[in-house]
Amino acid sequence: MKRRALLAMGLLLLAPAAWAQGTCPPTRADMEGPFYKPDAPRREATGKGLSVAGAVKAAGSCAPLPGSRVEWWQANPRGEYDDAHRGSQIAGAEGRYQIATDTPPPYSGRPAHIHFKVFAPGYRALTTQLYPRAGQTAVTFDLVLIKE
Repeated sequence: MKRRALLAMGLLLLAPAAWAQGTCPPTRADMEGPFYKPDAPRREATGKGLSVAGAVKAAGSCAPLPGSRVEWWQANPRGEYDDAHRGSQIAGAEGRYQIATDTPPPYSGRPAHIHFKVFAPGYRALTTQLYPRAGQTAVTFDLVLIKE
């Protein structure tokens, strides 16, 4: 085989090993929607029935990003956005956050979802959405940010 072909094959064989060593792909951005209000009040719960927990991490290295601000907002059980279903937390030492909230309903043709916006110094702000499955009571949702 030619040297170039051997190098290409070697890289393809090493790629899964590199992935397994802890690289974290960035969380996919999703629409913010018209109901975002900055500076949501700090709280641990905006309802009950669904627990969402995860960590804020750096893309690539998976390093935790302690002190990150995690904001969320969602429709209430009637499918309307209100201030009672907006909150924020500061991620702990390991970049961890955990919230309790009402299970979001589908509304106006949209599937059930919770909006998230995450801020960390030195990283691009991320706006995304979580789409819990019907009947879920606990979801792990890591938020992986890209360096600026």
